[in-house]
Amino acid sequence: MKNTALTEIHEALGAKMVPFAGYNMPVSYEGVNAEHQTVREGVGVFDVSHMGEFLVSGTKALDLLQWVCSNDVSKLNVGGAQYNCMPNASGGIVDDLIVYRVKEEQYLLVVNASNIDKDWNWISSQNTSKGFSADMKNISEGYSLLAIQGPKAIEAMQSLTDVDLAAIKFYTFEVAPFAGIPHVIISATGYTGSGGFEIYCKNEEVEQLWNKVFEAGANWGIKPIGLAARDTLRLEMGYCLYGNDIDDTTSPLEAGLGWVTKFTKEFVNSEALQAQKEAGVKRRLKGFEIKGKGIPRHGYPIVDADGNTIGIVTSGTMGPSVGKGIGMGYVDNAFAKADSEIFIQIRKKVIPAVIVKTPFYKN
Repeated sequence: MKNTALTEIHEALGAKMVPFAGYNMPVSYEGVNAEHQTVREGVGVFDVSHMGEFLVSGTKALDLLQWVCSNDVSKLNVGGAQYNCMPNASGGIVDDLIVYRVKEEQYLLVVNASNIDKDWNWISSQNTSKGFSADMKNISEGYSLLAIQGPKAIEAMQSLTDVDLAAIKFYTFEVAPFAGIPHVIISATGYTGSGGFEIYCKNEEVEQLWNKVFEAGANWGIKPIGLAARDTLRLEMGYCLYGNDIDDTTSPLEAGLGWVTKFTKEFVNSEALQAQKEAGVKRRLKGFEIKGKGIPRHGYPIVDADGNTIGIVTSGTMGPSVGKGIGMGYVDNAFAKADSEIFIQIRKKVIPAVIVKTPFYKN
Protein backbone atom coordinates (compact mmCIF):
# COMPACT_ATOMS: atom_id res chain seq x y z
CA MET A 1 0.00 0.00 0.00
CA LYS A 2 1.43 3.37 -1.05
CA ASN A 3 1.14 6.53 1.03
CA THR A 4 0.84 10.12 -0.17
CA ALA A 5 3.28 12.69 1.23
CA LEU A 6 0.47 13.83 3.58
CA THR A 7 -0.59 10.47 5.04
CA GLU A 8 0.85 11.22 8.51
CA ILE A 9 -1.02 14.54 8.58
CA HIS A 10 -4.32 12.83 7.72
CA GLU A 11 -3.77 10.26 10.46
CA ALA A 12 -2.91 13.00 12.99
CA LEU A 13 -6.17 14.75 12.06
CA GLY A 14 -8.08 11.56 12.90
CA ALA A 15 -9.03 10.66 9.33
CA LYS A 16 -10.54 7.26 8.67
CA MET A 17 -8.02 5.72 6.27
CA VAL A 18 -8.92 3.09 3.66
CA PRO A 19 -7.12 1.34 0.78
CA PHE A 20 -8.04 3.02 -2.52
CA ALA A 21 -6.39 2.37 -5.90
CA GLY A 22 -3.32 0.98 -4.15
CA TYR A 23 -3.00 3.98 -1.82
CA ASN A 24 -3.74 4.53 1.87
CA MET A 25 -6.29 7.36 1.56
CA PRO A 26 -8.51 9.44 3.90
CA VAL A 27 -12.14 8.47 3.27
CA SER A 28 -13.61 10.82 5.90
CA TYR A 29 -12.73 13.06 8.85
CA GLU A 30 -15.97 14.18 10.52
CA GLY A 31 -18.48 12.36 8.29
CA VAL A 32 -19.52 12.44 4.67
CA ASN A 33 -22.58 14.69 5.00
CA ALA A 34 -20.79 17.41 6.98
CA GLU A 35 -17.80 17.32 4.62
CA HIS A 36 -20.07 17.40 1.57
CA GLN A 37 -21.86 20.52 2.86
CA THR A 38 -18.53 22.20 3.69
CA VAL A 39 -17.63 22.01 -0.01
CA ARG A 40 -21.10 23.04 -1.22
CA GLU A 41 -21.28 26.07 1.11
CA GLY A 42 -17.70 27.01 2.06
CA VAL A 43 -14.27 25.59 1.23
CA GLY A 44 -12.64 22.19 1.72
CA VAL A 45 -9.38 20.51 0.75
CA PHE A 46 -8.92 17.06 -0.76
CA ASP A 47 -5.57 15.28 -0.94
CA VAL A 48 -5.84 13.62 -4.36
CA SER A 49 -2.12 12.98 -4.77
CA HIS A 50 -2.86 9.39 -5.79
CA MET A 51 -3.84 10.62 -9.29
CA GLY A 52 -1.37 9.87 -12.09
CA GLU A 53 0.55 12.45 -14.14
CA PHE A 54 2.30 11.87 -17.46
CA LEU A 55 4.26 14.42 -19.49
CA VAL A 56 4.07 13.98 -23.27
CA SER A 57 6.47 16.22 -25.22
CA GLY A 58 8.09 16.82 -28.60
CA THR A 59 7.10 17.45 -32.19
CA LYS A 60 4.92 14.32 -32.28
CA ALA A 61 3.21 14.84 -28.90
CA LEU A 62 0.03 16.26 -30.43
CA ASP A 63 -0.12 13.50 -33.08
CA LEU A 64 0.08 10.83 -30.36
CA LEU A 65 -2.62 12.47 -28.24
CA GLN A 66 -4.90 12.98 -31.24
CA TRP A 67 -4.64 9.23 -31.85
CA VAL A 68 -5.17 7.94 -28.29
CA CYS A 69 -7.77 10.56 -27.25
CA SER A 70 -11.31 10.87 -28.59
CA ASN A 71 -11.52 14.64 -28.09
CA ASP A 72 -9.78 17.11 -30.42
CA VAL A 73 -6.58 18.02 -28.56
CA SER A 74 -5.55 20.41 -31.35
CA LYS A 75 -8.18 22.85 -30.02
CA LEU A 76 -6.15 23.35 -26.82
CA ASN A 77 -4.13 26.54 -26.39
CA VAL A 78 -1.24 26.79 -23.91
CA GLY A 79 -2.92 27.31 -20.53
CA GLY A 80 -5.97 25.32 -21.54
CA ALA A 81 -7.26 21.99 -20.21
CA GLN A 82 -9.61 19.46 -21.79
CA TYR A 83 -11.71 16.58 -20.45
CA ASN A 84 -10.98 13.55 -22.56
CA CYS A 85 -11.53 9.85 -23.11
CA MET A 86 -9.15 7.15 -24.33
CA PRO A 87 -11.07 4.53 -26.34
CA ASN A 88 -9.71 0.98 -26.50
CA ALA A 89 -9.66 -1.17 -29.63
CA SER A 90 -12.80 -3.16 -28.69
CA GLY A 91 -15.39 -0.42 -28.16
CA GLY A 92 -14.74 0.35 -24.49
CA ILE A 93 -12.76 2.99 -22.58
CA VAL A 94 -9.17 2.67 -21.35
CA ASP A 95 -9.65 5.69 -19.05
CA ASP A 96 -11.04 9.19 -18.81
CA LEU A 97 -8.48 11.92 -18.18
CA ILE A 98 -7.69 15.63 -18.31
CA VAL A 99 -5.15 16.94 -20.83
CA TYR A 100 -3.32 20.19 -20.02
CA ARG A 101 -1.33 22.02 -22.69
CA VAL A 102 1.69 23.24 -20.70
CA LYS A 103 3.87 24.47 -23.60
CA GLU A 104 3.61 24.52 -27.40
CA GLU A 105 4.93 20.95 -27.60
CA GLN A 106 4.30 19.66 -24.08
CA TYR A 107 1.15 18.21 -22.51
CA LEU A 108 0.35 17.01 -19.00
CA LEU A 109 -2.05 14.06 -18.78
CA VAL A 110 -3.84 13.52 -15.45
CA VAL A 111 -5.20 9.98 -15.20
CA ASN A 112 -7.09 7.92 -12.63
CA ALA A 113 -5.00 6.42 -9.85
CA SER A 114 -6.25 2.86 -10.42
CA ASN A 115 -5.25 3.06 -14.09
CA ILE A 116 -1.74 4.57 -13.93
CA ASP A 117 0.13 1.45 -15.07
CA LYS A 118 -2.57 0.41 -17.56
CA ASP A 119 -2.72 3.89 -19.13
CA TRP A 120 1.06 4.22 -19.29
CA ASN A 121 1.41 0.84 -21.02
CA TRP A 122 -1.45 1.63 -23.44
CA ILE A 123 -0.16 5.06 -24.50
CA SER A 124 3.42 3.75 -24.71
CA SER A 125 2.35 0.84 -26.93
CA GLN A 126 0.47 3.21 -29.26
CA ASN A 127 3.43 5.61 -29.31
CA THR A 128 5.74 2.79 -30.43
CA SER A 129 3.46 0.80 -32.74
CA LYS A 130 2.26 3.88 -34.64
CA GLY A 131 5.76 5.37 -34.87
CA PHE A 132 4.99 8.66 -33.12
CA SER A 133 8.13 8.55 -30.92
CA ALA A 134 6.83 11.30 -28.61
CA ASP A 135 8.84 11.81 -25.43
CA MET A 136 6.93 10.36 -22.46
CA LYS A 137 7.64 10.72 -18.72
CA ASN A 138 5.62 9.19 -15.89
CA ILE A 139 5.98 11.75 -13.09
CA SER A 140 3.18 10.34 -10.92
CA GLU A 141 5.42 9.26 -8.02
CA GLY A 142 7.05 12.68 -7.63
CA TYR A 143 4.02 14.97 -7.62
CA SER A 144 1.20 15.79 -5.21
CA LEU A 145 -2.21 17.29 -5.88
CA LEU A 146 -4.57 19.23 -3.63
CA ALA A 147 -8.12 20.08 -4.71
CA ILE A 148 -9.33 23.20 -2.91
CA GLN A 149 -13.06 23.21 -3.61
CA GLY A 150 -16.08 25.32 -2.74
CA PRO A 151 -17.67 28.73 -3.38
CA LYS A 152 -15.33 30.45 -0.89
CA ALA A 153 -12.14 29.00 -2.44
CA ILE A 154 -11.24 32.14 -4.43
CA GLU A 155 -11.45 34.61 -1.56
CA ALA A 156 -9.91 32.18 0.93
CA MET A 157 -6.86 31.46 -1.26
CA GLN A 158 -6.25 34.83 -2.95
CA SER A 159 -3.70 35.93 -0.32
CA LEU A 160 -1.41 33.02 -1.35
CA THR A 161 -0.74 34.22 -4.90
CA ASP A 162 -0.45 37.32 -7.10
CA VAL A 163 -2.46 35.54 -9.81
CA ASP A 164 -6.07 36.77 -10.00
CA LEU A 165 -7.80 33.51 -9.07
CA ALA A 166 -11.19 34.81 -10.23
CA ALA A 167 -9.71 35.19 -13.74
CA ILE A 168 -8.85 31.49 -14.04
CA LYS A 169 -11.85 30.24 -16.00
CA PHE A 170 -13.19 26.67 -15.89
CA TYR A 171 -10.80 24.31 -17.69
CA THR A 172 -7.87 26.73 -17.80
CA PHE A 173 -4.74 26.95 -15.63
CA GLU A 174 -1.76 29.10 -14.69
CA VAL A 175 1.80 28.13 -13.77
CA ALA A 176 2.74 30.60 -11.03
CA PRO A 177 4.00 31.04 -7.44
CA PHE A 178 1.50 29.91 -4.80
CA ALA A 179 1.94 29.63 -1.01
CA GLY A 180 5.61 30.54 -1.34
CA ILE A 181 6.30 27.74 -3.84
CA PRO A 182 7.69 29.18 -7.12
CA HIS A 183 6.23 26.96 -9.87
CA VAL A 184 2.91 25.26 -9.28
CA ILE A 185 0.00 24.54 -11.59
CA ILE A 186 -3.17 26.33 -10.44
CA SER A 187 -6.04 24.83 -12.43
CA ALA A 188 -9.83 25.13 -12.42
CA THR A 189 -10.92 21.62 -13.47
CA GLY A 190 -12.74 20.53 -10.30
CA TYR A 191 -15.06 17.55 -10.10
CA THR A 192 -17.40 18.83 -7.37
CA GLY A 193 -19.55 21.39 -9.16
CA SER A 194 -18.91 24.01 -6.47
CA GLY A 195 -15.93 25.86 -7.93
CA GLY A 196 -12.36 26.00 -6.69
CA PHE A 197 -8.87 24.96 -7.76
CA GLU A 198 -6.41 22.13 -8.04
CA ILE A 199 -2.78 22.76 -7.09
CA TYR A 200 -0.03 20.51 -8.49
CA CYS A 201 3.36 20.61 -6.75
CA LYS A 202 6.32 18.36 -5.94
CA ASN A 203 5.99 15.92 -3.04
CA GLU A 204 8.60 17.76 -0.99
CA GLU A 205 6.55 20.98 -1.30
CA VAL A 206 3.09 19.68 -0.44
CA GLU A 207 3.32 19.83 3.37
CA GLN A 208 4.19 23.55 3.13
CA LEU A 209 1.31 23.96 0.67
CA TRP A 210 -1.15 22.15 2.96
CA ASN A 211 -0.16 24.24 6.00
CA LYS A 212 -0.31 27.57 4.15
CA VAL A 213 -3.68 26.69 2.59
CA PHE A 214 -5.17 25.95 6.02
CA GLU A 215 -3.68 29.12 7.52
CA ALA A 216 -5.09 31.23 4.68
CA GLY A 217 -8.50 29.57 4.83
CA ALA A 218 -8.94 29.65 8.61
CA ASN A 219 -11.32 32.64 8.56
CA TRP A 220 -13.46 30.87 5.95
CA GLY A 221 -13.89 27.68 7.99
CA ILE A 222 -11.69 25.57 5.71
CA LYS A 223 -11.69 21.83 6.46
CA PRO A 224 -10.05 18.65 5.15
CA ILE A 225 -12.39 16.51 3.04
CA GLY A 226 -12.22 12.77 2.37
CA LEU A 227 -12.89 10.58 -0.65
CA ALA A 228 -16.44 9.67 0.46
CA ALA A 229 -17.62 13.27 0.05
CA ARG A 230 -15.69 13.54 -3.21
CA ASP A 231 -17.88 10.71 -4.50
CA THR A 232 -21.21 12.18 -3.35
CA LEU A 233 -20.24 15.60 -4.75
CA ARG A 234 -19.32 14.24 -8.19
CA LEU A 235 -22.41 12.03 -8.33
CA GLU A 236 -24.72 14.98 -7.59
CA MET A 237 -23.15 16.57 -10.70
CA GLY A 238 -23.70 13.43 -12.80
CA TYR A 239 -19.96 13.06 -13.47
CA CYS A 240 -18.66 9.61 -14.45
CA LEU A 241 -16.38 7.59 -12.17
CA TYR A 242 -14.05 5.18 -13.94
CA GLY A 243 -14.58 1.62 -12.72
CA ASN A 244 -18.23 2.35 -11.89
CA ASP A 245 -19.92 4.27 -14.70
CA ILE A 246 -17.34 3.71 -17.44
CA ASP A 247 -14.81 0.94 -18.00
CA ASP A 248 -13.17 -1.29 -20.61
CA THR A 249 -16.59 -2.58 -21.73
CA THR A 250 -18.63 0.67 -21.95
CA SER A 251 -18.71 2.72 -25.14
CA PRO A 252 -18.17 6.48 -24.82
CA LEU A 253 -21.39 6.94 -26.82
CA GLU A 254 -23.39 4.75 -24.41
CA ALA A 255 -21.86 6.70 -21.52
CA GLY A 256 -23.05 10.06 -22.83
CA LEU A 257 -19.51 11.09 -23.77
CA GLY A 258 -20.36 11.84 -27.38
CA TRP A 259 -19.45 15.48 -26.64
CA VAL A 260 -15.78 14.43 -26.21
CA THR A 261 -15.86 11.98 -29.13
CA LYS A 262 -14.92 14.02 -32.19
CA PHE A 263 -15.17 12.26 -35.55
CA THR A 264 -13.42 15.17 -37.31
CA LYS A 265 -10.18 13.17 -36.92
CA GLU A 266 -9.00 9.57 -36.77
CA PHE A 267 -8.41 7.99 -33.36
CA VAL A 268 -8.28 4.53 -31.81
CA ASN A 269 -11.40 2.57 -32.90
CA SER A 270 -12.99 5.72 -34.39
CA GLU A 271 -14.38 3.83 -37.39
CA ALA A 272 -16.29 1.36 -35.22
CA LEU A 273 -17.53 4.12 -32.91
CA GLN A 274 -18.69 6.16 -35.91
CA ALA A 275 -20.65 3.12 -37.11
CA GLN A 276 -22.14 2.72 -33.63
CA LYS A 277 -23.20 6.36 -33.64
CA GLU A 278 -24.91 5.95 -37.00
CA ALA A 279 -26.65 2.71 -36.00
CA GLY A 280 -27.61 4.03 -32.55
CA VAL A 281 -26.69 2.58 -29.17
CA LYS A 282 -28.91 0.02 -27.45
CA ARG A 283 -28.39 1.28 -23.91
CA ARG A 284 -27.51 4.62 -22.33
CA LEU A 285 -26.04 5.85 -19.06
CA LYS A 286 -28.76 7.88 -17.37
CA GLY A 287 -29.41 9.61 -14.08
CA PHE A 288 -32.39 8.65 -11.93
CA GLU A 289 -34.07 9.71 -8.70
CA ILE A 290 -35.68 7.36 -6.21
CA LYS A 291 -39.34 8.02 -5.48
CA GLY A 292 -39.84 7.54 -1.76
CA LYS A 293 -37.36 5.73 0.48
CA GLY A 294 -34.32 3.75 -0.60
CA ILE A 295 -30.67 4.24 -1.48
CA PRO A 296 -29.45 2.78 -4.80
CA ARG A 297 -26.00 1.17 -4.87
CA HIS A 298 -23.55 0.03 -7.53
CA GLY A 299 -24.61 -3.30 -9.03
CA TYR A 300 -28.32 -3.17 -8.15
CA PRO A 301 -30.58 -4.34 -11.02
CA ILE A 302 -32.85 -1.85 -12.80
CA VAL A 303 -36.19 -3.44 -13.78
CA ASP A 304 -39.42 -2.45 -15.51
CA ALA A 305 -42.96 -2.59 -14.07
CA ASP A 306 -43.15 -6.30 -14.88
CA GLY A 307 -39.86 -7.13 -13.15
CA ASN A 308 -37.85 -7.58 -16.36
CA THR A 309 -34.22 -6.51 -16.03
CA ILE A 310 -33.62 -3.42 -18.20
CA GLY A 311 -30.31 -2.22 -16.81
CA ILE A 312 -27.91 -1.91 -13.87
CA VAL A 313 -27.01 0.79 -11.34
CA THR A 314 -23.42 1.98 -11.76
CA SER A 315 -23.35 4.67 -9.03
CA GLY A 316 -25.81 5.48 -6.28
CA THR A 317 -26.07 7.35 -2.99
CA MET A 318 -28.26 9.49 -0.78
CA GLY A 319 -27.50 12.96 -2.21
CA PRO A 320 -26.76 15.21 0.80
CA SER A 321 -27.54 18.44 -1.10
CA VAL A 322 -30.65 17.14 -2.86
CA GLY A 323 -32.07 15.11 0.02
CA LYS A 324 -33.03 12.02 -1.96
CA GLY A 325 -31.67 8.77 -3.31
CA ILE A 326 -29.96 9.38 -6.66
CA GLY A 327 -27.96 7.27 -9.05
CA MET A 328 -26.75 6.58 -12.54
CA GLY A 329 -27.05 3.40 -14.53
CA TYR A 330 -27.23 1.89 -17.97
CA VAL A 331 -30.79 1.35 -19.19
CA ASP A 332 -32.26 -0.04 -22.40
CA ASN A 333 -32.97 2.70 -24.94
CA ALA A 334 -36.73 2.39 -24.52
CA PHE A 335 -36.38 3.64 -20.92
CA ALA A 336 -33.72 6.33 -21.51
CA LYS A 337 -36.00 9.34 -21.97
CA ALA A 338 -36.45 11.83 -19.12
CA ASP A 339 -39.47 11.04 -16.87
CA SER A 340 -39.42 7.33 -17.82
CA GLU A 341 -40.57 5.17 -14.91
CA ILE A 342 -38.10 2.51 -13.77
CA PHE A 343 -37.65 0.40 -10.63
CA ILE A 344 -34.55 -0.36 -8.60
CA GLN A 345 -34.22 -3.83 -7.10
CA ILE A 346 -32.94 -3.16 -3.57
CA ARG A 347 -32.49 -6.60 -2.05
CA LYS A 348 -36.03 -8.09 -1.96
CA LYS A 349 -37.84 -4.80 -2.54
CA VAL A 350 -38.58 -3.08 -5.84
CA ILE A 351 -38.38 0.70 -5.42
CA PRO A 352 -39.89 3.11 -7.97
CA ALA A 353 -37.60 5.67 -9.61
CA VAL A 354 -37.67 8.09 -12.52
CA ILE A 355 -35.12 8.98 -15.21
CA VAL A 356 -33.96 12.61 -14.86
CA LYS A 357 -31.50 14.92 -16.59
CA THR A 358 -28.25 15.51 -14.74
CA PRO A 359 -26.85 17.33 -12.85
CA PHE A 360 -29.00 16.43 -9.86
CA TYR A 361 -27.58 19.42 -7.96
CA LYS A 362 -28.01 22.88 -9.49
CA ASN A 363 -26.33 25.71 -7.59
